[in-house]
Amino acid sequence: MTTEQILIGVGLTLVLAVGSQIVADRLQMPALIVLLPVGFTAGILTDDIKPNLLLGDAFEPLVSLAVAIILYDAGLGLDLRGLRGHVRGTVLRLIGFGIPITMAFAAAGSALLLGMSRQAALILGAILVVSGPTVVGPLLKFIRPSERLQRLLIWEGSLIDPIGAILGTVVFTFVVAHSHGHAATRLSGEFLGSIAVGVLGGVVGVALLWLLLVRLRLEETLGTLAQLATVVGVAAACDVIRDDTGLTAAIVMGLVLANVRVFEIAARRPFLETTVRLILGLLFISISSTITPSSLADLALPTLGLVAILVLVTRPLVAWLSSLGTDLSRNERLFTGWMAPRGIVAAATASKFAPALAGAGFAGVGKILPVTFMVIVSTVTLYGLTGGAVARRLRVTRPARTRPLLIGGDPWVLALAQAFRSAGLDVLMWAGLDRQRSAIERDGLELAPGELVAAATGRGAELEGITAVLLLTAEHDFNALAATLLTEGVDGPVYHLAAPTSDHGVVAPYLGGEILFGPGLSGAAITRRIADGGRIVTEAAASAPADAEILFVIRSDGRLVPVTRQHRPEAEPGDTVVLLETEPPRPDG
Repeated sequence: MTTEQILIGVGLTLVLAVGSQIVADRLQMPALIVLLPVGFTAGILTDDIKPNLLLGDAFEPLVSLAVAIILYDAGLGLDLRGLRGHVRGTVLRLIGFGIPITMAFAAAGSALLLGMSRQAALILGAILVVSGPTVVGPLLKFIRPSERLQRLLIWEGSLIDPIGAILGTVVFTFVVAHSHGHAATRLSGEFLGSIAVGVLGGVVGVALLWLLLVRLRLEETLGTLAQLATVVGVAAACDVIRDDTGLTAAIVMGLVLANVRVFEIAARRPFLETTVRLILGLLFISISSTITPSSLADLALPTLGLVAILVLVTRPLVAWLSSLGTDLSRNERLFTGWMAPRGIVAAATASKFAPALAGAGFAGVGKILPVTFMVIVSTVTLYGLTGGAVARRLRVTRPARTRPLLIGGDPWVLALAQAFRSAGLDVLMWAGLDRQRSAIERDGLELAPGELVAAATGRGAELEGITAVLLLTAEHDFNALAATLLTEGVDGPVYHLAAPTSDHGVVAPYLGGEILFGPGLSGAAITRRIADGGRIVTEAAASAPADAEILFVIRSDGRLVPVTRQHRPEAEPGDTVVLLETEPPRPDG
C-alpha cells in the first residue's frame, strides 16, 4: 500500500471506531451492535482499512497485545469480596461445565450443519467457548440485572476469556501436529503448561507494578503509562514463550492490583479506560472488515442453526448444571441461561488461526472466521435486543427505586437522610468522624463500614447496591475529589456540594461534577437556615408551597432527582418533594 492509502486507512479506522461508539451511546445500545456491521460495510466499500494490508504480519501479535490490555482492565474490576458463597461455586461450575459442553456442542453442530471436517469443527468449537467482559459488561449495564447476577456473569466472562484463548491455541497445536503424524503433547499437559507460564508472567508483572506504583509512587499520568507498558511488555514476553499466555498474565496482574491492599491507588484510571474503549473499537472495526460477502453467502442459514444450538440448548444446559444445589432462584437460573454472547477474544482467536489453517488441507477451515463473525453478531444482537425484556419478565432487574449513599454527618445531613427514609428510600450513610458515626447510629440510620469510601476511591471498588452518591461533608476538596474518583464505581450519578469560590488553596471550585442545589445554597447556608428555625421536610408535590425551597424530587417509582446547578426538576402528580422550610410550620386549622 502507498503512504497515502495507509494514512487514509488508519484515519478511517479510527474515525469509524470512535464514531460507532458515539452513535451507539446516542441510541443507548451496546457499541458492538454498531461496530461490527460498520466494519463489515467499510470492508466492502474500501480495502484501505483491511488490517492484513495495513499491518501485514504485525496484525496478529498486535491483536494479542491489545486483548491483553483489555483483560488487564477487566481484572481491575474483579473484587474478590464479591466472589463468595454460592456465586463463587456457580462461577467455577459455569467455567468447568461450560467449556467442555460448549466445545462439544459447537464442534458437533459445526460438523453437521456447516460440513466442516472434524479438525476444523474442533478448532471452531474451542474458539466459541469464550464470552468475555467486553460484551457482557456493556450488555449488563444496559439490561441492569440484580447485583448477584451481574457479579456472576462478569466473573464468568472475565475468567473464561484467557482460558478459552489458551484452549484454542492448544487444540490448534494438537490438530496440526496430529495431521502431520507428529506426536502431540497431551492436551492436559499443554494446557497446564500454558497456564503456568501465564501465572508466572503475571507474578513478574505484579512485582514490576509494585516497584513502579508503590515504591516509586508514580503520579497519575505516569502511573497509567507504567501500567500499560508493563502489561504489554509482560504479555509480549509470555507470548514469545508460549502462544496466548500473555492473556492469563494480564488478568492475573489486574486481579492482584484490584485485591491486594498494598496497591492503595486509583488503579482504574480514566486514561486507561479510554484506551481500552479505543482498542475495542479499533479491533472490532478491523476484524469485521476482513469478512467478505462471498464468504458469508452460503453460511447464513447453517450458522443461524449453530447459534440456535448454542443459545437454546447449550447455554441453558450449562446454566442448569452449574446452578444445581445453589441458592439461585428459578428466574436467576433462567436469566443466566439467556446470557452468553461472544466477543473480541473469539474474533481475535479466529482471525489468528484462519491464515495459519489456510494451507492445512482441512475441509471447512475457510469457514472458521466468517462463522465466528456471524455467531458474534447474532448472539450480541439477540441478547442485546431481548436481554432487557427477558430480565424484566423474569423480575431479576434492579429496582428503579434509588438507594442513595449520603457521605457526611452534620445534623442537617442526618435530617435529610431521615426525610429520604420517611419517603420510602433505603438510605446508607458514611462519615469519617467518630462523633458523626455515633450520631448516625443513634438516629437509627444504616451506617456503612469505615473503610467503604477509602476502598472505593483507592482501588476502584464497586459500591454495590448504591445507585446515587451525595457528598455532603464540609470538606469541599474531599467532596469534589471523591466525586471524581467514585464516578466509575457507582451505578448511578455522584453529586457534591458547591464550594465557596472565595476559598484560597482549594481545588474544589475548579473541578467538574454535578453540583447540588441552586446558587447560594451551600452546606453552610443550609446549616444557618436550620439554626434560624428552618427544617427539612417532605411534602406531596401537589401540596408543596409555591415559594418553597425544593432540594429533591422523589418520583412516584422511587427515583431520586436532585435540584442541581444545571437542572431543576419539575414535580409531577404523585411525586414527593424534599423541602427546606425556612419559616416555622403553620398551625393546624
